[in-house]
Amino acid sequence: MKLPPPKNISSPKIVATSLVDAVTERLEQAIIAGELEPGERIFEQVLAAQMGISRGPLREAIRRLEGRRLLERRANIGVRVAELSPQRLDELLMVREALEGMACRIAATNIAQDDVADLRDMIESHAKKDDVAAGEGYYQQSGDFDFHFRIAKASGNEILISMITGDLYDLLRVYRYKSSTMGGRAAEALKEHRRIVAALAAQDPDAAEAAMREHIRNARIYAKLALGETGETRTND
Repeated sequence: MKLPPPKNISSPKIVATSLVDAVTERLEQAIIAGELEPGERIFEQVLAAQMGISRGPLREAIRRLEGRRLLERRANIGVRVAELSPQRLDELLMVREALEGMACRIAATNIAQDDVADLRDMIESHAKKDDVAAGEGYYQQSGDFDFHFRIAKASGNEILISMITGDLYDLLRVYRYKSSTMGGRAAEALKEHRRIVAALAAQDPDAAEAAMREHIRNARIYAKLALGETGETRTND
C-alpha cells in the first residue's frame, strides 16, 4: 500500500523546556549546591509537595538523574543522592587531571580565537555572579555553560570528550562545587581558569596542560579538605 505524502505541520514551534525539564534542573541544582546532601534519601511524596507538583514529573526527573549518576536506587532503601567515598573521589580526580590536561593540550593546538573569546566572556560572566564575587562558591551549569566541558569539546578528540563528559561527569561536578565553597577557593579557581584561557589564546600546549593540571590538582586538594580528609597544601606553580 502506498503511503500518503507527509503533511506540512503549521503548529507552533516545540519548546524543549517542559515541567520535567524544569524539575530535573531544579533537582540537579539542589544536589550540586548541597541542598540535597550526598547519601540523602529522596522521599517522593514530600519532595513533590515541596515543589508543588504531582509525583509523575518528579519520578521522570528522578529517572533522568539516575541515568546521569546523580541519584541511585538501592534495593530495600529507595532513591538516594549518589556519593563518592574520599578514596574514590581522590582516584577519580587523579585520572581527571591526566585526561583534562591532555584535552587542554590538544585544544591549545586547534581552538579558534573566537572560541577563546567565548571562553573568556563566559569566565567573566561567572566572575559577576553573587556567589563567586562573595567567595561563597563557584557553581557552573552543565554542558556548554561549563568551562571544563567546553575545553573538552574544543579538543576535538571524540574518545577523550566521551571519557571526560560521560559517566561520572555530573557527580564530579557536585564535588567540584563543594571544593569551591572552601575559603578562598572560588577566587583562586577563577584565576586558574583565566590562566588556562591565556595559555589557549597563546596556543601554548605545554602551558595549557600545566595550567589545567594545576587547576584540577588544587580542586582535588580542596575537595578532600571539604571532606576533612587531607593535610596536603595546594600547588601554586
